Amino acid sequence: MSNWTEYELFVQVVELGSLGKAAVALGLSTPSASRHLATLEQRLGARLIERTTRRLFVTEVGQSFYARCKAILDDMREAVAAVSATTIHPTGTLRVTASQSLGLSHVAPLLPEFHQRHPGVRVELIAANQHHDTIDNNIDVAIRAREYEPDSTHVIRKIAVVRRVLVAAPSYLERHGIPETPRELSGHQLLVYSHHNPEEMTFQRRDEIIAVRTNPTLNANDAQILRAAAVQGLGILALPVYVAYDDLVARRLLPLMLDWELPRLSISVVYPRRSLVPAKTRAFIDFLLEDFRRHAYERRWESVVAPGTTGPS
Repeated sequence: MSNWTEYELFVQVVELGSLGKAAVALGLSTPSASRHLATLEQRLGARLIERTTRRLFVTEVGQSFYARCKAILDDMREAVAAVSATTIHPTGTLRVTASQSLGLSHVAPLLPEFHQRHPGVRVELIAANQHHDTIDNNIDVAIRAREYEPDSTHVIRKIAVVRRVLVAAPSYLERHGIPETPRELSGHQLLVYSHHNPEEMTFQRRDEIIAVRTNPTLNANDAQILRAAAVQGLGILALPVYVAYDDLVARRLLPLMLDWELPRLSISVVYPRRSLVPAKTRAFIDFLLEDFRRHAYERRWESVVAPGTTGPS
């Protein structure tokens, strides 16, 4: 085993938190990986990893060595990527993260066609409603829906803007009535997505702004759970239109107070800022952008919440 591979093994052990997982990632047996790690420590004359029967700990000198090793290995990968950046057939494992809702509606349905175009790329999709750090978690592409994307260390490509609307099931509105203004929401059962301002919702109509404190009947960190609860008539929910689109079209959910707006969300593709973007990353981003252009999602979403089109009757 070359010194470079030993360094890669050490980096994998730190990132995966397991010698066994690092061995699998590099195609080694666990005993072989253990011997190579011991050889690296002997050559350096320093203990990098403390191991017990249950877990391992990275020493202080190990943390410092890891930071340098990771930076050097990343530079080496970019150098290799430079050779194949223009390849016709991108290859390798592509790690993509998105919320469960975006993953279900706009990532998973694309994967069969993407695989047909690029059979050499293996996609690992990480559904997470919290925003993972792409570098720390070795993520190639993140698809995010936020009011803004603050990280200047990444490339951010906005692909759509989506409205957030209040929705409720017809059964709920029959029992509790239809609120006409944001202030009337205090008398209703609210379902709140905990990642989007759970304590307050701010509405705007032209120059008028109203902030409404929330006292939710149900608070959850997953939009699909809340959507299902709303369909069953549990309460009123603020959702991005893409999450509720099928329910709005089928009128399982009805939009409310369409003359009032909540802050809109930008759907963006986010990836680490590098001088050379791997071919697999470029191929996936281009494919996703093509899909959004082909289906004109912004126009489609707006069509189901245009005032006077599908509101309660």
